[in-house]
Amino acid sequence: MPLDPTAADLLAAVQASPRAVAAHDRAAWVGLFSTDAVVNDPVGSRPHIGRSAIERFYDTFIGPNTITFQVDHDFVSPPTVVRDLMIKTTMSTGATVVVPMHLRYDLVEEDGTWKITRLAAHWELAAMIVQLLRTGVPGLGAALKLGPQLIVNQGLDGAIGMTQALFGVGRAGKRAANSVLSAAAATDISRVRRLLDHNTVIELPAGTPVSVEEFTNRARGMRWDKMIAAGRSVTASIELGNIHGVAVIEFAMGATRITAIRVFTDA
Repeated sequence: MPLDPTAADLLAAVQASPRAVAAHDRAAWVGLFSTDAVVNDPVGSRPHIGRSAIERFYDTFIGPNTITFQVDHDFVSPPTVVRDLMIKTTMSTGATVVVPMHLRYDLVEEDGTWKITRLAAHWELAAMIVQLLRTGVPGLGAALKLGPQLIVNQGLDGAIGMTQALFGVGRAGKRAANSVLSAAAATDISRVRRLLDHNTVIELPAGTPVSVEEFTNRARGMRWDKMIAAGRSVTASIELGNIHGVAVIEFAMGATRITAIRVFTDA
């Protein structure tokens, strides 16, 4: 019988990830994933699919570094958990970067246990590179070490796949996301309609489809910050009165037309 995806069980499965990372326990971290899992970190780069690819991801980006998770909020919408956090990474050269991030975990029941079937890490690669290089010699040394590690563990195709995260909706996507959130917060339904179309999927909260009218009414007075553009999506930390959440705004390929808005909340 399939497990009942309670919030506590899903969150417990997700919270095991930073513990394994902190302990440098490769087997425990990789074991959190389903057999056919996908790691997309950062969103916009080429995904790592399957156990062996996820092991190579660990060897490249996690194993050599000291990583701590500074979590502000968790949002559970079964079978998905979204974390609003900062990740602090100290590299072997001593260079340290602190990266604003939204993490999405999709989970699936496998052999009686909740496993991560997809990890989507929303953060900005270009901004992280700039921050790393600003640390001076330690940052340059870390960058010079990462290049060969990428080639050895991921191959040339993998290294090229990582650079794909430098491209995406970028500033244009942020402007479009800010426009639609501003219009909704101001209950300007006519403007929201102009910015979206009849095919746009809107869920508030995530998993609950709503109309443009209902979305605009529920988003009245909404505030947001920490806007992140990664791949074909923009995420933002939001507040609706006393309710916190993360909005995930998705865009069509090759355009800044919004295809979906999903808001994960704690209520």
